[in-house]
Amino acid sequence: MPEGHTIHRLAARHAELFAGDKPQVSSPQGRFAEGAALISGAVLERTEAYGKHLLHHYAGELTLHVHLGLYGKFADGAGEPPAPVGQVRLRLTTDRHWLDLRGPTACELFTPPEVDALRARLGPDPLRADADPARAFDRIRRSATPLAALLLDQSVVAGTGLIFVTEALFRAGLPPLRPGRELTPDGWRTLWADLVELMTVAVERGRIDTVRPDHLPEAMGRAPRIDRHGGEVYVYRRPGQPCHVCGAPVARGELGGRNLYWCAGCQAG
Repeated sequence: MPEGHTIHRLAARHAELFAGDKPQVSSPQGRFAEGAALISGAVLERTEAYGKHLLHHYAGELTLHVHLGLYGKFADGAGEPPAPVGQVRLRLTTDRHWLDLRGPTACELFTPPEVDALRARLGPDPLRADADPARAFDRIRRSATPLAALLLDQSVVAGTGLIFVTEALFRAGLPPLRPGRELTPDGWRTLWADLVELMTVAVERGRIDTVRPDHLPEAMGRAPRIDRHGGEVYVYRRPGQPCHVCGAPVARGELGGRNLYWCAGCQAG
């Protein structure tokens, strides 16, 4: 599933293509035909990302809400759109650009109260200027749940996925299974600041890089990472490989049905 930086990049891209225009909106697949008809020809006033949720705000107080989930993907281009291929849930077109959406978990219209309800159920997003990290720490400091699980819970922190969580915990030297209530206020401030930094860089680069300069391939004389996710990381999807810092083999476990990665040496706590 795309992590929050991807959704922020999409929001910026869609604003670049359509903000201020009156796109024609359709649903070639047919599953969003009613909703498409309600916003087609309305001004797209602005776009917004909140965690893993994408919002297109249209004149008339209707908002398109998209959650990509595991399989959702956008494609866009200039000029005339191609003939629809496959299950195109949503299509936006102007005389200059087109945008297609396939396979999302959610593609629906929200009223202002429904947008407010979405924001209320999500934790602070490290990529948003209005984020309140104290709200997340209030949940974390009272919980016996492992830190990794708390940081993956979108109602605690919005936009963080497995890569950002495992890497930020490594960089902080925190064991992923440590109970949230054992995290100190200073520890949370450091962890939050690092999430902000890592996710901001990911927005700029379009990939997740978490390795500090001293541990980059050119600094260590090692081969660069080759992985479909791209980017240089410390522990994510590196089980059994030596830690870039201490040399211990990276461990892998399971948490809530998902793989978890850490270094027993650097994250001994």
